[in-house]
Amino acid sequence: MVTARSEKEIELMRESGRIVAQALDAIELELRPGITTKDLDKIAEDYIRSQNAQPSFLGYVPRGARGTKPYPASICASINEEVVHGIPSPKRVIKEGDIVSIDVGAFKNGYHGDSARTFIVGEVKPEVHHLVKVTEMCLTLAIKEAVVGKRLHDISAAVQTYAESFGFGVIENMVGHGIGTKMHEEPPVPNIGKAGTGVFLREGMVLAIEPMINLGRSRKAKILSDTWTAVTADGKPSAHFEHTVVVRKGKAEILTLSRLPKTLLATEEGATIQLAS
Repeated sequence: MVTARSEKEIELMRESGRIVAQALDAIELELRPGITTKDLDKIAEDYIRSQNAQPSFLGYVPRGARGTKPYPASICASINEEVVHGIPSPKRVIKEGDIVSIDVGAFKNGYHGDSARTFIVGEVKPEVHHLVKVTEMCLTLAIKEAVVGKRLHDISAAVQTYAESFGFGVIENMVGHGIGTKMHEEPPVPNIGKAGTGVFLREGMVLAIEPMINLGRSRKAKILSDTWTAVTADGKPSAHFEHTVVVRKGKAEILTLSRLPKTLLATEEGATIQLAS
């Protein structure tokens, strides 16, 4: 069942979204070669708890996922060929030339917020830099479709069409999702789909839209033995961006925008930036 949230509920979700965005901002300010993904996890968890919220991911087990261990950290930190759900570790050191996708969730007042950004650390190959910019733009274009009267797969088609126009692969076996009192709710929000199909979007629906795009043409992510980390089937880099978005008339409302002055993620103009240097 797809739930449309009341304005009172959306106001509570704005607070969860703010916390997520500012946790990502805190990570962005500290991300550099030599820092570990466990260090980044602590930065986010400390901030989330300072806001009287809880990390959504810590201890999470997907419903119906047999054999999946509870998630052991507060963020997902996925590097290079890791698509999503990379587990932070004190042994995983960020290096010059990495791209690092950080996914953060926060739970407060009974509601979740969820957002992800891919950061460029230092100099990367031009094609990798292009991948990150294209993935970010996929999110911007998808959000423009999250308005009353559109259909769910208009969002999916926006991602697929733009990414594939550059020869990139779009992950098809992992999707975005509805979000609210639970981390993952109906409907699933795929990144591949036919425009004009899927459920009609209604005022107050809240979606976590999250393009996952690969440098290669592979559409598959495979899960490692830790039962969480998803990597590209061909070992090529992947990028990931996500916002929690409210479906509105005319223009969607983004609940997880960065508060950093330099950040232009998912602006109306679709501007893009290099998120780390």
